[in-house]
Amino acid sequence: MTPHWEDEETEEDGAGTMVRPYTITRGRTAPERDDFTLITVLTTAQDPRDGHGAAVHPGRLQPEHRMILERCRRPAAVAEVSADLNLPVSVTKILLADLVAQGLLLARAPLSVARASGGADMGMLAALRDGLGRL
Repeated sequence: MTPHWEDEETEEDGAGTMVRPYTITRGRTAPERDDFTLITVLTTAQDPRDGHGAAVHPGRLQPEHRMILERCRRPAAVAEVSADLNLPVSVTKILLADLVAQGLLLARAPLSVARASGGADMGMLAALRDGLGRL
């Protein structure tokens, strides 16, 4: 895959094929939503719907958006998507937020984090307490 973003030192004369991050994000420097972490899991929506329940049809998508949708046919973390696209995480998060807002991509916390926020495993906590008590 051809890199989209490289250090400026690699092409001092600017004659290379480097695409600057602000071009990919259309000048945006931060995503619309700030809840993406490196381990947020992303999946392409099977039947994309907007906030009103109407079917969403992907309009004109940038090549990076299409690559993200293809990559996320199987669940992937933000960090994985960023690495696969060879883009900085900050740029990737902006593109991901675009797709989530359009209803084309689903984002969720990893299962281990989701389970932890749902309540503690009391058996595990009791075993930990007992083990510490034996020390």
